[in-house]
Amino acid sequence: MGKDKLKRFQENLTFRNMVQPAFEEVFRKDYSLKGRWGSDFFGNDHPIVLELGCGRGEYTVALATQFPDRNFIGVDIKGARMWRGAKTATENSMTNAGFLRTRIEFIDSFFAPGEVAEIWITFPDPQLKKSRVKKRLTAPAFLASYAKFLAPGGAVNLKTDSRHLHEYTKAVAAINSLPVEVACADIYGSGMAEGILSIKTAYETQFLRQGLPITYLRFSLGERTSFEAPVFEADDQLA
Repeated sequence: MGKDKLKRFQENLTFRNMVQPAFEEVFRKDYSLKGRWGSDFFGNDHPIVLELGCGRGEYTVALATQFPDRNFIGVDIKGARMWRGAKTATENSMTNAGFLRTRIEFIDSFFAPGEVAEIWITFPDPQLKKSRVKKRLTAPAFLASYAKFLAPGGAVNLKTDSRHLHEYTKAVAAINSLPVEVACADIYGSGMAEGILSIKTAYETQFLRQGLPITYLRFSLGERTSFEAPVFEADDQLA
């Protein structure tokens, strides 16, 4: 492990805005902050928004800057990457941005029913192998986890360069009759990239330089608690 990575791991331990539970604290059990993020972590009752797979936390920090009356939590397993977001938020004395280092598979161990107002998924790994379809962050099993804590009517936002993931998620929404508010295959080409959609991560900047269109999907889970998998023919072409 490189010295820079070790240094970041050590500094993460000093950040008040970084939560890094041990495996045994969350495996098949509820974490101590579940249902108490507002009172015990943020110290207010503002709506909580998650960014899943936050990477360097660029979206989390930018959203927290734009919306001081909301609390934002970036979630990822890569501590060395999250260091950047946690450090930026700390240096700017931001009280409405936090970071949670954990696997998304454990996410419902952290939040109580109705505790989360909205979810952002920005440029996740599209898992472009047929054997890994279930690992997509918009796959039915993950949506079932989100449904356990997402407030009624709460939106799920997917912003990605992967047309495949975009279309797959649309197929998931269609087969489960999920309300879709926005579906755009090219936010820059359509002129939709304004406001919060104009926030650019390092990955997004790279994809734009390559000429890749950036897609966006905003949908809610309705009243469903379980979800069917679609027959998505494009997956049959994957290795």
